[in-house]
Amino acid sequence: MERADTSFPDIAAFVAVAQTGSFTRAAENLATSKSNVGKAVQRLESRLGTRMFQRTTRAVRLTEDGETYLIAAQAALDGLRDAAQALAARKEEPTGRVRLDIPSGFRQLFLPNISDLRTRYPKVTLEMSMTDRMSDAVGEGWDIVVRAGELPLDSDMTVRKLCDITLSLYAAPEYLARHAPVESAADLVNHEAVIFRGFTGRLRPWSLVENGHAREFSPTPALIVSDGQGVIDATVLGLGIAQLYDKVAQPYVECGRLVRVLPAVDAPGPPVHALIPLGQRMPAKTRAVLNYLADRLR
Repeated sequence: MERADTSFPDIAAFVAVAQTGSFTRAAENLATSKSNVGKAVQRLESRLGTRMFQRTTRAVRLTEDGETYLIAAQAALDGLRDAAQALAARKEEPTGRVRLDIPSGFRQLFLPNISDLRTRYPKVTLEMSMTDRMSDAVGEGWDIVVRAGELPLDSDMTVRKLCDITLSLYAAPEYLARHAPVESAADLVNHEAVIFRGFTGRLRPWSLVENGHAREFSPTPALIVSDGQGVIDATVLGLGIAQLYDKVAQPYVECGRLVRVLPAVDAPGPPVHALIPLGQRMPAKTRAVLNYLADRLR
């Protein structure tokens, strides 16, 4: 009894004939002879015990069994090609320019660590933009766009979640020294507030959690800023209390320039995602930077 397994060259020959409708054109595509292609198809038919093509002097057409086998054969070959590309990608050394767009408030989180990225991947050049608007990664040629919050419904993007964040209140030590203590959410109405205006034009309210329930609080603003880094800078300068992402505020807390205020009302924030244009596969340079971002935020 003959074995039912077949060699991949025979399957590739069969697929080439099915796609071109010709043994001659299949042989040209495979850089071999028409005789070799014919023998490969014959071996396949012998092992499977069925005819794959109806042959006439004018045309080569798939039989019903041939059509069924073609679907599985194409899927198998595509899977092998994808696996080969994935293995090749692992061996590639990250090289070239990566264009990265991040929210302006994230700059202190990433910029001080760029030298570490350069040490790991000396052949990668990073081009950065820091903006709070929702950039068009495909149209503007960005390799990676990092954003927190709602994502565009865009079929041309691959989305990777980088981390979750917490919304917390922060103020400069100098501000807290000049004003009454903040002991409850009710005390916030008596304090200066630095408020962010998003790219939609809406003032962003604060999210507070009290007694297990989340609510929005819209303080009377002392200062309105439409730039995420500007909100941080104003808060560090002692111009008021602001609600910031915990990971963004952490570098300033560590060096004593910001103090977390009323942690009991911390609220869960939006997830942070990386948006990457769809492609055949992600280049090694882009994957290296993406993994670095994920590690930094984690």
